[in-house]
Amino acid sequence: MNPAAFSPPPQQGDPTSWIVAQRPARAVVDPSRPVGLFLEQERAADGRIVDSACVLLANKECPWRCLMCDLWRHTLPGPTPLGAIPRQIDFALLQFATVPEQLKLYNAGSFFDVAAIPPADYPAIARRIAFARHVIVESHPRLVGDRARQFRDLLAGSLEVAMGLETVHPAVLPRLNKRFSLDDFARAAGFLLQSHINLRAFVLVQPPFLSESDAVPWTAKSAQFAFDCGASAVSLIPTRPGNGALEQLSQQGEFSPPSLATLEQALAAVLALKRGRAFADTWDLRRFSSCAACLPERKRRLELANLTQETQPAAACCVCGPH
Repeated sequence: MNPAAFSPPPQQGDPTSWIVAQRPARAVVDPSRPVGLFLEQERAADGRIVDSACVLLANKECPWRCLMCDLWRHTLPGPTPLGAIPRQIDFALLQFATVPEQLKLYNAGSFFDVAAIPPADYPAIARRIAFARHVIVESHPRLVGDRARQFRDLLAGSLEVAMGLETVHPAVLPRLNKRFSLDDFARAAGFLLQSHINLRAFVLVQPPFLSESDAVPWTAKSAQFAFDCGASAVSLIPTRPGNGALEQLSQQGEFSPPSLATLEQALAAVLALKRGRAFADTWDLRRFSSCAACLPERKRRLELANLTQETQPAAACCVCGPH
């Protein structure tokens, strides 16, 4: 299949209709403002620690309805208006006190979905981010194609595409409603590498239908597959409830969020592969922690591991003991 010619799936039908039926209300989103933005530090592929700005763009919801996704809650009900994304970037850049070397333009779906990011806006976007030495966007594997090359050619710096691999577990991946196979992911990865576009992968820690005892080994296996496909970085995302469907699965005994210890062990396992950079997502870690006393220190250790790419020594909490 030619990825560039792929048509998004229909919005109705099982299990999509069930997933949509579980949803809480959608937030009201202003198309002229990003959903969020923040500045962080990240270890670059060359080992340097660089300032990295992340802009969470407001755009049309992804055409896929993934089982675990809650990003749709802050999306537009229809196609993104022409010119809206450049205006969002203008607003975001005014909020940063420094000029970041790296820029992540993340959105609730795929950058190369024409209903989310109009290709006619690519030149205006590229002009606004010409300062960035490295730009990262995200995309579903089946939307990776010629538009990635088109955007790459407009940039002053290099391009990286992040794709949600989620898991390589053969019984779990098909049930996530991602609607791609591992072959699809590998083909998209090959296209990116042949196009001199860097690749990173998102891997879920303890997705639905996977027990906590299996979470760490399958995280490591999934990261291994991503590295085998040429990824230079793997971001580990602890699976968060909040989209309605996961709450239903939790009641049925089919899902539980990972513990903070599981996330720590998963990062250590992927770092031990020594195949590429591994990052643990530390956003809203309190969801996964059962002890408020040691949460700040454990978050600090994860952030330090992200920067150094070395597992940090274990410690003990005066309340909950060693971890």
